[in-house]
Amino acid sequence: MNVLSDTDPVYHPPLEPYISVLHRDADLLVLDKPSGLLSVPGRHPALADSLATRVQTEFPEALMIHRLDKDTSGIVLMSLNRRAHAAIARQFEARTTRKSYMAEVWGSIENDEGLIDLPLAIDPDNKPRHRVDHDHGKPAQTRWQVIRRGVTITRVNLEPLTGRTHQLRVHMKALGHVILGDEFYANGDALAAADRLLLHAQELSFRHPDGSDVTFTAPAPF
Repeated sequence: MNVLSDTDPVYHPPLEPYISVLHRDADLLVLDKPSGLLSVPGRHPALADSLATRVQTEFPEALMIHRLDKDTSGIVLMSLNRRAHAAIARQFEARTTRKSYMAEVWGSIENDEGLIDLPLAIDPDNKPRHRVDHDHGKPAQTRWQVIRRGVTITRVNLEPLTGRTHQLRVHMKALGHVILGDEFYANGDALAAADRLLLHAQELSFRHPDGSDVTFTAPAPF
Protein backbone atom coordinates (compact mmCIF):
# COMPACT_ATOMS: atom_id res chain seq x y z
CA MET A 1 0.00 0.00 0.00
CA ASN A 2 1.29 3.48 -0.90
CA VAL A 3 1.16 5.87 2.02
CA LEU A 4 1.54 9.60 1.34
CA SER A 5 3.99 11.52 3.48
CA ASP A 6 3.83 15.14 4.63
CA THR A 7 6.21 16.08 1.81
CA ASP A 8 4.03 14.66 -0.98
CA PRO A 9 2.52 17.27 -3.31
CA VAL A 10 -1.11 18.23 -2.80
CA TYR A 11 -2.98 17.43 -6.00
CA HIS A 12 -6.74 17.05 -6.37
CA PRO A 13 -7.49 17.10 -10.12
CA PRO A 14 -11.13 17.54 -11.17
CA LEU A 15 -12.96 14.38 -12.15
CA GLU A 16 -15.94 15.91 -13.97
CA PRO A 17 -15.75 16.10 -16.87
CA TYR A 18 -13.13 13.36 -16.92
CA ILE A 19 -12.30 14.03 -20.59
CA SER A 20 -13.86 16.72 -22.78
CA VAL A 21 -13.33 16.09 -26.52
CA LEU A 22 -14.14 19.07 -28.74
CA HIS A 23 -13.15 17.38 -32.00
CA ARG A 24 -11.85 14.04 -33.21
CA ASP A 25 -10.71 12.89 -36.64
CA ALA A 26 -8.21 10.39 -38.03
CA ASP A 27 -5.27 12.65 -37.19
CA LEU A 28 -5.94 14.46 -33.97
CA LEU A 29 -7.95 15.11 -30.84
CA VAL A 30 -8.92 18.60 -29.73
CA LEU A 31 -9.51 18.61 -25.98
CA ASP A 32 -10.78 21.10 -23.43
CA LYS A 33 -8.57 20.70 -20.35
CA PRO A 34 -10.07 21.76 -17.02
CA SER A 35 -8.19 23.96 -14.59
CA GLY A 36 -6.39 21.91 -11.95
CA LEU A 37 -5.43 18.98 -14.20
CA LEU A 38 -1.84 18.45 -15.35
CA SER A 39 -1.32 18.17 -19.10
CA VAL A 40 1.21 15.35 -18.59
CA PRO A 41 2.04 13.35 -15.46
CA GLY A 42 4.54 14.76 -12.97
CA ARG A 43 7.59 12.93 -11.70
CA HIS A 44 6.09 12.22 -8.29
CA PRO A 45 3.70 9.21 -8.12
CA ALA A 46 1.05 11.47 -6.57
CA LEU A 47 1.03 13.46 -9.82
CA ALA A 48 0.29 10.53 -12.11
CA ASP A 49 -3.19 11.69 -13.15
CA SER A 50 -3.11 13.97 -16.19
CA LEU A 51 -4.93 14.82 -19.40
CA ALA A 52 -2.46 12.69 -21.37
CA THR A 53 -2.83 9.60 -19.21
CA ARG A 54 -6.63 9.88 -19.19
CA VAL A 55 -6.79 10.19 -22.96
CA GLN A 56 -4.29 7.39 -23.54
CA THR A 57 -6.48 4.89 -21.68
CA GLU A 58 -9.00 5.30 -24.53
CA PHE A 59 -6.59 6.27 -27.33
CA PRO A 60 -3.27 4.53 -26.59
CA GLU A 61 -1.66 6.01 -29.70
CA ALA A 62 -2.39 9.61 -28.69
CA LEU A 63 0.61 11.90 -28.18
CA MET A 64 0.68 15.34 -26.57
CA ILE A 65 1.61 18.08 -29.05
CA HIS A 66 1.67 21.05 -26.66
CA ARG A 67 0.80 21.73 -23.03
CA LEU A 68 -1.02 24.12 -20.74
CA ASP A 69 -0.10 24.91 -17.15
CA LYS A 70 -2.00 22.84 -14.59
CA ASP A 71 -4.08 25.82 -13.49
CA THR A 72 -4.87 27.06 -17.03
CA SER A 73 -7.93 25.60 -18.75
CA GLY A 74 -8.70 25.31 -22.44
CA ILE A 75 -7.70 23.85 -25.77
CA VAL A 76 -5.01 21.17 -25.98
CA LEU A 77 -4.09 19.13 -29.07
CA MET A 78 -3.07 15.48 -29.14
CA SER A 79 -2.08 13.62 -32.30
CA LEU A 80 -3.33 10.17 -33.26
CA ASN A 81 -0.43 9.26 -35.55
CA ARG A 82 3.23 10.21 -36.00
CA ARG A 83 2.69 12.07 -39.26
CA ALA A 84 0.11 14.38 -37.75
CA HIS A 85 2.24 14.92 -34.67
CA ALA A 86 5.23 16.03 -36.71
CA ALA A 87 3.15 18.27 -38.98
CA ILE A 88 1.52 20.18 -36.11
CA ALA A 89 4.55 20.23 -33.81
CA ARG A 90 6.53 21.98 -36.55
CA GLN A 91 3.94 24.76 -36.57
CA PHE A 92 4.28 25.33 -32.84
CA GLU A 93 8.07 25.42 -33.18
CA ALA A 94 7.85 27.88 -36.08
CA ARG A 95 5.23 29.98 -34.21
CA THR A 96 2.78 29.81 -37.11
CA THR A 97 -0.08 28.69 -34.88
CA ARG A 98 -2.29 31.41 -33.45
CA LYS A 99 -3.48 31.21 -29.85
CA SER A 100 -5.97 33.35 -27.98
CA TYR A 101 -6.63 33.32 -24.23
CA MET A 102 -9.34 34.89 -22.09
CA ALA A 103 -8.35 36.19 -18.67
CA GLU A 104 -9.69 38.32 -15.86
CA VAL A 105 -7.13 40.52 -14.14
CA TRP A 106 -7.05 42.69 -11.05
CA GLY A 107 -7.63 46.41 -11.49
CA SER A 108 -8.90 48.61 -14.28
CA ILE A 109 -6.46 48.72 -17.21
CA GLU A 110 -6.17 52.28 -18.49
CA ASN A 111 -5.46 51.64 -22.20
CA ASP A 112 -7.58 49.54 -24.55
CA GLU A 113 -4.81 47.40 -26.05
CA GLY A 114 -1.07 47.00 -26.20
CA LEU A 115 1.99 44.82 -26.67
CA ILE A 116 4.15 43.55 -23.82
CA ASP A 117 7.72 42.84 -24.95
CA LEU A 118 9.67 41.67 -21.90
CA PRO A 119 12.22 38.79 -21.71
CA LEU A 120 11.48 36.01 -19.24
CA ALA A 121 13.56 33.53 -17.24
CA ILE A 122 12.97 31.18 -14.35
CA ASP A 123 13.47 32.78 -10.94
CA PRO A 124 16.37 30.73 -9.51
CA ASP A 125 15.45 31.64 -5.95
CA ASN A 126 11.74 30.98 -6.32
CA LYS A 127 11.15 28.01 -8.65
CA PRO A 128 8.90 27.26 -10.51
CA ARG A 129 8.06 30.96 -10.73
CA HIS A 130 9.43 33.03 -13.60
CA ARG A 131 10.37 36.69 -13.79
CA VAL A 132 11.24 39.48 -16.18
CA ASP A 133 15.00 39.23 -16.74
CA HIS A 134 16.63 41.71 -19.13
CA ASP A 135 20.07 40.12 -18.71
CA HIS A 136 19.36 36.41 -19.08
CA GLY A 137 15.73 36.09 -20.18
CA LYS A 138 14.42 34.72 -23.46
CA PRO A 139 12.41 37.06 -25.73
CA ALA A 140 8.68 37.05 -25.00
CA GLN A 141 5.84 39.07 -26.52
CA THR A 142 2.15 39.22 -25.66
CA ARG A 143 -0.61 41.24 -27.33
CA TRP A 144 -3.52 42.21 -25.09
CA GLN A 145 -6.91 43.82 -25.63
CA VAL A 146 -9.52 44.91 -23.10
CA ILE A 147 -12.85 43.14 -23.53
CA ARG A 148 -14.67 44.57 -20.51
CA ARG A 149 -13.47 47.04 -17.90
CA GLY A 150 -14.75 47.22 -14.34
CA VAL A 151 -13.75 49.14 -11.23
CA THR A 152 -11.60 46.36 -9.78
CA ILE A 153 -11.56 43.67 -12.52
CA THR A 154 -10.78 43.81 -16.25
CA ARG A 155 -11.56 41.06 -18.77
CA VAL A 156 -8.86 40.82 -21.44
CA ASN A 157 -8.01 38.84 -24.54
CA LEU A 158 -4.37 37.74 -24.59
CA GLU A 159 -2.44 36.59 -27.65
CA PRO A 160 1.00 35.14 -26.91
CA LEU A 161 3.39 35.64 -29.83
CA THR A 162 5.94 33.42 -28.08
CA GLY A 163 5.44 30.41 -25.84
CA ARG A 164 7.47 30.90 -22.67
CA THR A 165 6.52 29.19 -19.42
CA HIS A 166 4.12 31.34 -17.35
CA GLN A 167 4.41 34.03 -20.05
CA LEU A 168 0.90 35.45 -19.77
CA ARG A 169 0.94 35.32 -15.98
CA VAL A 170 4.27 37.15 -15.64
CA HIS A 171 3.53 39.65 -18.40
CA MET A 172 0.23 40.67 -16.82
CA LYS A 173 1.93 41.04 -13.46
CA ALA A 174 4.55 43.25 -15.13
CA LEU A 175 1.73 45.35 -16.59
CA GLY A 176 0.48 45.85 -13.04
CA HIS A 177 -2.61 43.65 -13.37
CA VAL A 178 -2.15 40.09 -12.09
CA ILE A 179 -4.52 37.37 -13.24
CA LEU A 180 -7.18 36.60 -10.63
CA GLY A 181 -6.65 33.45 -8.59
CA ASP A 182 -2.97 33.14 -9.58
CA GLU A 183 -1.35 31.32 -6.66
CA PHE A 184 2.15 32.08 -7.97
CA TYR A 185 1.94 35.77 -8.83
CA ALA A 186 -1.14 37.23 -7.10
CA ASN A 187 -1.79 37.93 -3.45
CA GLY A 188 -4.36 39.54 -1.22
CA ASP A 189 -7.66 40.47 -2.88
CA ALA A 190 -6.44 39.47 -6.36
CA LEU A 191 -5.69 35.94 -5.16
CA ALA A 192 -8.89 35.62 -3.14
CA ALA A 193 -11.10 36.97 -5.94
CA ALA A 194 -11.34 33.56 -7.69
CA ASP A 195 -11.19 29.92 -6.65
CA ARG A 196 -9.06 29.09 -9.72
CA LEU A 197 -6.69 30.82 -12.11
CA LEU A 198 -8.91 32.84 -14.46
CA LEU A 199 -6.93 32.06 -17.59
CA HIS A 200 -8.40 30.00 -20.44
CA ALA A 201 -7.03 28.99 -23.85
CA GLN A 202 -10.14 29.78 -25.85
CA GLU A 203 -9.02 29.63 -29.49
CA LEU A 204 -6.34 27.88 -31.55
CA SER A 205 -5.71 28.17 -35.28
CA PHE A 206 -3.30 26.05 -37.31
CA ARG A 207 -2.95 24.06 -40.53
CA HIS A 208 -4.48 20.61 -40.26
CA PRO A 209 -2.34 17.70 -41.55
CA ASP A 210 -4.85 17.39 -44.41
CA GLY A 211 -3.77 20.85 -45.62
CA SER A 212 -6.81 22.86 -44.49
CA ASP A 213 -6.62 25.88 -42.19
CA VAL A 214 -8.68 25.22 -39.06
CA THR A 215 -9.72 27.12 -35.94
CA PHE A 216 -11.08 25.52 -32.78
CA THR A 217 -12.75 27.40 -29.95
CA ALA A 218 -13.70 26.62 -26.37
CA PRO A 219 -15.60 29.39 -24.57
CA ALA A 220 -14.18 30.42 -21.21
CA PRO A 221 -16.04 28.82 -18.26
CA PHE A 222 -15.86 32.07 -16.28
